[in-house]
Amino acid sequence: MRRAGGERGRGLRPPGGAVRAPRCGGGGSERWAAEVAAAAGPAVRRMGSVSEELSLVPLHQRPELLEACAKLLGEEWGKSRASRLHTLQRSSDTFPASLLLLRSRGPTAAPAAWEGACQLVGHVRLSRVVGRPRDLFVESVVVARALRGQGYGRRLMEATERWARARGFICLHLTTHDKQHFYAHLGFVLGEPVQSVPFLSPAIPAVVLRLFSAPPGAATTTTTRPRVPSAPPPPLLPPAAPPPPPPPTMVWARGVLAESSGQSLLETPHRDAKGLPIFWMKKDI
Repeated sequence: MRRAGGERGRGLRPPGGAVRAPRCGGGGSERWAAEVAAAAGPAVRRMGSVSEELSLVPLHQRPELLEACAKLLGEEWGKSRASRLHTLQRSSDTFPASLLLLRSRGPTAAPAAWEGACQLVGHVRLSRVVGRPRDLFVESVVVARALRGQGYGRRLMEATERWARARGFICLHLTTHDKQHFYAHLGFVLGEPVQSVPFLSPAIPAVVLRLFSAPPGAATTTTTRPRVPSAPPPPLLPPAAPPPPPPPTMVWARGVLAESSGQSLLETPHRDAKGLPIFWMKKDI
């Protein structure tokens, strides 16, 4: 899976009411277990005769997984270990937040089927969006290569939505080069570019932070200048009637109805910094 891409596979939904505290040990796990049960709680998933528990954990609450997370991201996108660690260490409750999908042995699993207490399944990073205080930007979505094709990508995204929704956020944005069909099946639609905030610090002045939460087009200063009279403009000719807009084009791709504002799941007008086609997508949660 690539950046903001999706791992294909059919997700398995947890049995009704099956919510358990994660077995993975670590600092703050007891306090987090109560929170996650109400938001993106661990779900028991049965794989044949073996059951497992999946849970979504903020990385800053599990610092002992920092090295494993850096290795997971490095195997997918490269970059230096130091650069990865520097980015991951910024994870916090005030964003950006790195979320980890962990799996642990379920209550009916045989101990011999597991090498350790828990396993890192996937990672996703959430950042704030400029001018949209209730939106989040999703990036660095990845599932461990050995676990792909088993529905973990869907489970990772579903848990991320629940985590964000429980904290009052209402919309997720992301970009992808080639996993638009995966996200469309999860309910995402084509959208327009937004600007994410990669890092917020308490040292940033409050006036700057307010710019990130101000609605688009809002005035940022109250300074007024004296009005300078100008010559009256020449009379304007009546404008010609505009041509009628073309009828909307509905595009079906792999059973999914795509948005028709000049783009589709097969073609996009947007390009990334390298000039490659990129799809902007969003989902109201």
